[in-house]
Amino acid sequence: MDYQIISDGSCDLPPELVKEKNIIVVPFYVSFDDKHYQKETAEMSVRDFYEEMVQNPKVFPKSSMPSTQDYADVFLPIAKKGIPIICICITTKFSGSMQSALTARDMVVEECPEARITVIDATVNTVLQGQYVLEAARMQAAGWDYDAVVERLETIKSTGRIFFTVGNIEYLKHGGRIGKLSGLAGSILGIRPMITLKEGEIFPSGITRSRKKSLEKILELLSAYLDENGRDISKYSLSIGFGYDKEEAEVFRTAALSYLNENYNCTPALTTADLPLYQIGAAISVHTGPYPLGFGIIEKAF
Repeated sequence: MDYQIISDGSCDLPPELVKEKNIIVVPFYVSFDDKHYQKETAEMSVRDFYEEMVQNPKVFPKSSMPSTQDYADVFLPIAKKGIPIICICITTKFSGSMQSALTARDMVVEECPEARITVIDATVNTVLQGQYVLEAARMQAAGWDYDAVVERLETIKSTGRIFFTVGNIEYLKHGGRIGKLSGLAGSILGIRPMITLKEGEIFPSGITRSRKKSLEKILELLSAYLDENGRDISKYSLSIGFGYDKEEAEVFRTAALSYLNENYNCTPALTTADLPLYQIGAAISVHTGPYPLGFGIIEKAF
């Protein structure tokens, strides 16, 4: 169907997948000195960003949302061609990216009164936002019309969850995302928090003293969610989001696949294709640090 799917850089989809699915991404900006900002992926690769974080652990990077002009520069040429737009933005509770997109939409509509631009609050971020965007692309590929896609996206987004852990909560503190996690006593040396993101906000889901135990707990959180919602994994899109350490993520995925296949009678058995690994990008890692790891899950559109 002839409409364009757009997302901001929080979606953290690999560039090759974005190209394959004909999705346009409007990038965030990232800075290590609070003066010089670079477009994520376009001007600074995710790998280079993580290398900088790991090499300079006392320097806390910052991110900046796409500007109204960034969105307008993308929207306008598409609108002039008469192509409708669906733009999916990071939760408004984390960023003003959606407001930039809405303002840009108004600017474009002034110039092109017939333009159709729907801006959607994903209420999620990072790899889960990516899964949500991919569901939009999957509906488009299956021939769903514009209005049906918008309606279904609004229906499924409340099912999205991220269950994850981080190396420590220092980056969450510096990034201003500590909020409801302040009760985790994160200043205690060695604390490993488990965190749930739902409906645009993060919530504490426990603490452990070791990375190994925290990863086990993350799997338990995913399992509890599935148990509460009918245990039918085939209804859901799943992924694993990771930061700097892909090798750790691959080991974690192997364990997760074994657990899920054993406990949920998956037929056919889940494979790595059913649990893709996506690297969490700079816009989110400025808040999580270099070692986030966890699951994204959301109901499939069909």
